[in-house]
Amino acid sequence: MAKYFTIIIPLILTINLLFIFPVNAETVINNQPEKIFELNCAGCHPNGNNIIRRGKNLKLKALHRNGYDSLEAITQIVSNGKNNMSAFSNRLSEREIKQVAEYVLQQAENNWKG
Repeated sequence: MAKYFTIIIPLILTINLLFIFPVNAETVINNQPEKIFELNCAGCHPNGNNIIRRGKNLKLKALHRNGYDSLEAITQIVSNGKNNMSAFSNRLSEREIKQVAEYVLQQAENNWKG
């Protein structure tokens, strides 16, 4: 009987903690811009490329050429979209959009290596 208590008590405590501190998607990916990018952007922009329009990739040269080489410009297009680019303001929080914009600019400056 005592061995059941060693299993049941920790299980009950864990379940109670989940109700006290619920976990949601934003908490899981909070401060993880790479995960935000993977979940929302990498489908069309794997490794900074663009599977729909090659010239509209996320490489630094293309960002400069297309006028998206600042945090403000990247935040704007991620939020509102443009042409084939979907808007993400209804799916991501302002903070997540800012984080992914910073991540894109950082990766572009690093030539999408790591």
